[in-house]
Order: sequence, then C-alpha cells, then structure tokens
Amino acid sequence: MSNLLSQLKAVTTVVVDSGDLTAIEQFRPVDATTNPSLLLNASQLDFAKPMLDAAVAYAKAKATTAAAQLELACDKFAVDVGTAISKLVPGRVSTEVDARLSFDTNATIAKAQQLVALYQENGIGTERILIKIASTWEGIQAARQLEQQGIQCNLTLLFHMAQARACAEAGVYLISPFVGRILDWYKASTGQDYSSETDPGVVSVREIYRFYKQHGFKTVVMGASFRNTGEVLALAGCDRLTISPALLAELSQMQGELTVHLTDSGASDAAPAQLTQSQFRWALNEDAMATEKLAEGIRKFAIDQRKLEQLIQQAL
Repeated sequence: MSNLLSQLKAVTTVVVDSGDLTAIEQFRPVDATTNPSLLLNASQLDFAKPMLDAAVAYAKAKATTAAAQLELACDKFAVDVGTAISKLVPGRVSTEVDARLSFDTNATIAKAQQLVALYQENGIGTERILIKIASTWEGIQAARQLEQQGIQCNLTLLFHMAQARACAEAGVYLISPFVGRILDWYKASTGQDYSSETDPGVVSVREIYRFYKQHGFKTVVMGASFRNTGEVLALAGCDRLTISPALLAELSQMQGELTVHLTDSGASDAAPAQLTQSQFRWALNEDAMATEKLAEGIRKFAIDQRKLEQLIQQAL
C-alpha cells in the first residue's frame, strides 16, 4: 500500500506552502504558495541571496526615489522567487500583495498589476500565477475587478463563511480558508483539546466546501495553515490543500488506508442572494475568532514585510 501522501495526491491537489526551492523540488507539488513570512525565511537561504542582490540592482536601475526603489526591490524579489518556483511546479505560484494594502481596493489592484507585469518580464504568464490577497471586503472587491481583467486571485486569511461567500460571489478563482489558526484561537479561548473530527478549523473548511458544491460555485477551496497531519487527512478530497514541507514529510512516512471525507456531489440548490457589504461586516463582527484572526494575520504579514524591507534597505 502506498503512503498517505501518495494516496492524498490521488484525491486532492497537493500544494506546498514554502518558499524553499529544495523542499518544493523534494515533494513535487502541483502548485506552490508564498507569503511575506515565507519570503522573509527564503531570503536567508543560499539560493535566494543572489536574487535579493539582483532585485536591488533592478530597483536602482528602474526607480528614482528611495521609497520607490525599496518597494520595487521587494516586489522584484517576490516575483523572482516565484519565477524560480514556477520552474519546479507544473501549476501555479501564489504571490501575495503587501498586507498593508488590505483595506485599499485601488491600491491592491495596482499592486497586483505591478506583480503581474514583473512576472511577464520574466516570461511567466498570468495562467501560471495567482495574486494572493487578504479576504477583507476591500480585498475581495479588488479581486472581483482583477478577475474581470484576467488576473486570477487566491483570497487568503479566510476564517468565516461570510468571507467564503463573498469571494465566490465575486468570482474569485481560489480561496485559502485557514485551519490551524482557527484551532489555535479555540484552544486558547476554551482550554480544550480537539480531535480531527471536532477541530473547528476542519469543521469550517468542510462547511465551506459543501456550501460551494451544493450551490454550484466554481471557486476552488484550498485548505491552508495546518498544525498537524490529522487536520490534513480530515480534509482529504478537498479541491486543494497547501501543506508545509514538515507535514508533507510526515505524510510521506505514514502508512494506512486514506479515508476521503469530501466529495463533490454536484449542485443541488440555487445560490442565495449576494451578501451586501453591511451583511459581510456584521457577520465578521459577530464572530470574535474571525475578527481577531483576520486582523492578527494582516498585522503579522505586515511585520514580516517590514522586516524584509529592512533587509533590502541595507543593500540599497
């Protein structure tokens, strides 16, 4: 019998959650995702150091002010890492918009277009990339416009059904509902331990998946932010799962028969009326976990973005 990772790959598209080329090459996923935290970690690896220097040189040649050079160097580094990853995966690479733009629709659109332009300079077309955006109301509306322009998006930091609904209604290509961060909040809040079946993060993604399939939404569900292999296995059958190299390694060593928990039975109900902005904001406001984890996630990505900027600033 094959290991559980091999069995999982047969029912779910496996994506590696890393900016480390060695890990990506080892596990050969279909897609790969990055974020500011992963790029910050990647900047310390040998393969990325020449990319960092090249990004700085590129920014100095293309931009005139110090602020513009810093912003362009960060974008160029993210895109060059993504380009290197794209040579190792047959599918798509997700590259994230600066988290500090999470509440500015127009700025998010402009940044996404800039990242796409840099990818195109590297010979990477839009069919190979996803622009990663936080699932705020403003981010979702930016994604709506970008999708209409042919720029497909990955909506991240997603903790609530209202976010999932708004993304699907906006025609977003893919969402990344977080599993482990939901579990973290509930464990801290209640002091309880949870099994894979009672894990609030697992329950949330299962509900989103079934809602999408039941109502015929085409948006891809990609579970993310896993704390253990039990969470991953509990979502076997989900459209996609983005998994860290450490958990992929564990799964590759695990034997047994995989149980498929999620299957698409086809649409059975008409889609409900679209959420309004006020309904979306009220639903999030009513859920302390979703409100707190969304805000915390944006803050943490912004912190790591600033750390990356400090690193690049030293070379400018």
